[in-house]
Amino acid sequence: MGLELVLRDIEAGYGAVKALHGVSVSVSSGETVALLGTNGNGKSTLMKCVMGMVRPTQGSVTLTLADKTHDLTRLSTEEIVNLGVAMVPEGRRLFPKLTVEENLLLGAFRPQARADIGKNIAFCYETFEVLKERRRQLAGSMSGGQQQMLAIARALMSSPKLLLVDEPSVGLSPLLVSSTVAMIKQLKERYGLTVLMAEQNFHQAIRIADRGYIIVHGEIVFEGKTVAELETNDLVKNYYLGTAT
Repeated sequence: MGLELVLRDIEAGYGAVKALHGVSVSVSSGETVALLGTNGNGKSTLMKCVMGMVRPTQGSVTLTLADKTHDLTRLSTEEIVNLGVAMVPEGRRLFPKLTVEENLLLGAFRPQARADIGKNIAFCYETFEVLKERRRQLAGSMSGGQQQMLAIARALMSSPKLLLVDEPSVGLSPLLVSSTVAMIKQLKERYGLTVLMAEQNFHQAIRIADRGYIIVHGEIVFEGKTVAELETNDLVKNYYLGTAT
């Protein structure tokens, strides 16, 4: 099934504070696209525009599925989720006083996913064995790494076609960051997902990205059509690699 997400000339923000200035980004079927930038540069706002949580003041957000184009700016977050879009939010945003299994089941409320609850929860427990071991444990009592696994698994419970991952490295040790990013790649390949990942850890992001964008102060300042183009960009060398001359 063909899929294409296109954000074109997006202006968005919070009241008088504008976070995005004419941002254009696209993601095609089967790709992993990285949105690279340090904190406070608009990555999360862009993700929220896709999910209908922030309404752009200008520009368009469209999702094409099976040759039908949907204007996401006119849909509710629930309607966007029902199209097959899922997000792993920054900071996990779990229900801390619910168990692991209860959090997973809440991820399966999308009508198209309800018939596959058994299959999907079995897949999540197979992929994240610690979640099966702790399925009766309250989510808020788990470690940061375990909570990140649960947040990813909860998104997978909705049987998504497009997965948005917002800052998966936040609050995790370098070892856990590496394993989390590798896990996203494995899940993408196994599920046939299309992935848009917002991340400030350049080294980890390019391990799994096909290409990417650099966002600074709410503007796309560089589009790398390949990882090699990103690695050789002067801005990347200066801010991420420390090798600019």
